[in-house]
Amino acid sequence: MNVSWLPHNITGLNWHNLESFVLNSLLYIVMLLILARLAYGLLIFFLRRMLVERKGKILLEDRKANTLFSLLRSMSFYLMTFLVGLQILQILFHFPTGTLLASASVLGVALGFGSQSLVKDMISGFFILFENQFSVGDYVKIGEFMGTVEETGVRTTHLRAWGGELHIIPNGSITAVTNFSRGKMLANVEIQIPYEEDLEKAMDVMRAVCEEVTAEFGEKIIEAPTVQGITQFGERNVVLRVIAFTKPDEQWGLERELRRRIHSAFLKEGIRTPRFQSVIITDPTKGSVRE
Repeated sequence: MNVSWLPHNITGLNWHNLESFVLNSLLYIVMLLILARLAYGLLIFFLRRMLVERKGKILLEDRKANTLFSLLRSMSFYLMTFLVGLQILQILFHFPTGTLLASASVLGVALGFGSQSLVKDMISGFFILFENQFSVGDYVKIGEFMGTVEETGVRTTHLRAWGGELHIIPNGSITAVTNFSRGKMLANVEIQIPYEEDLEKAMDVMRAVCEEVTAEFGEKIIEAPTVQGITQFGERNVVLRVIAFTKPDEQWGLERELRRRIHSAFLKEGIRTPRFQSVIITDPTKGSVRE
């Protein structure tokens, strides 16, 4: 380490030289940070233009482009931080660049033994992107967490839950992923009907609703809604099921629409749906008992 600027005897300290050194170093570091921030901003701007705002100029899907942009932004931040830190150390302590890089290599090896989880996170992040397990914008389940992927970084994945919570998950801890945004998705609607109702009439009404929904939401549907019929006998009701296959992330909206329209159609046709029933048994000796 070159510390020639430090005096051997504090009484012989040249305050003028020290002030000049500190001032020049601070100005250099400030300028370096500003330039690094501008360079990082320009890099992110061009990455966004090439990937996210490409307007069909490259052959990448929206979600894959967003995922690649998120990963490159994370890698650029770490690389820029390392280079700036290296340059600051060189200015303050006059380290030769080769010595700094060699020291960083030795330090990296030493830290590698104590930070295996960090290495595991980075390797797992690489394979997540390489195998295209999920992309930014996909709705997934990772362990106990469910939500939309907001960002896939070198070390972590950011998952936004339905209630607004942000889950930050280390990539190394991701052992299984359920992706709800790939391929055709199942919309499953089950309706309970009392035994005393006309089940054939109820199924005819449901088929009519399915035809209406197919005609109106056909661009979101891969396989049209169909009435499967009776799928279960309950204690007081039977269960009628309607299924359909939709495009990714459209299944829940279709289920809600089917339920709403089937309920309205049943009311219009006079078909009753289950209601909570209260039975009162009167006993003159004990009073009323409610079930």
